[in-house]
Amino acid sequence: MKTTIYMVRHAESPYNEGNERTRGLTPKGKMDVEDITKILKDEEINMLISSPYARAILTLEGLAKEIEQEIKIVEDLRERHFSSEDALIPAEDFMSEMKRMFDDFDYAYPGGESNKACQQRSVAVLKIILEENKGRKIAIGTHGNVMTLMMNHFDATYGFDFMNQTRKPDIYKMQFNDLVLEEVTRL
Repeated sequence: MKTTIYMVRHAESPYNEGNERTRGLTPKGKMDVEDITKILKDEEINMLISSPYARAILTLEGLAKEIEQEIKIVEDLRERHFSSEDALIPAEDFMSEMKRMFDDFDYAYPGGESNKACQQRSVAVLKIILEENKGRKIAIGTHGNVMTLMMNHFDATYGFDFMNQTRKPDIYKMQFNDLVLEEVTRL
């Protein structure tokens, strides 16, 4: 049975180290929420699900009001934890460390989560969503890295280069037949 997942990467958010769960949206990000709502309001979406991080929830709030749906929060859809507070990745090394994580899915920066671990937890949730909502349309408020890893599970072409070309916000419409990814369209 055909199921549609809309991966909605969050709108622009101010980067404040150590404030991952609560940081909101920039003024531009707040304006982009209106565009997300316009794009998705006529898609006949049945369910809204989000990462627990404020920026992902806030990106879906306009749509939630428009289609009169609650946003279900799922902890395991959170963005990956890159490093411990004691061993932060230096800004100048971040992209090379990200590339290394995509080249070796078992590698994790000290105190961080590997791509493999992040992918396993997030794909487990996505599979449950697909199984419990066959034939429906679901929008998921997400983040660049975890979104890429979920997509990568179903199609290995979604990797480091794909993640780096995505925008904030961004929407990918994924068409599934049961648990088989058949088509991806960028909206």
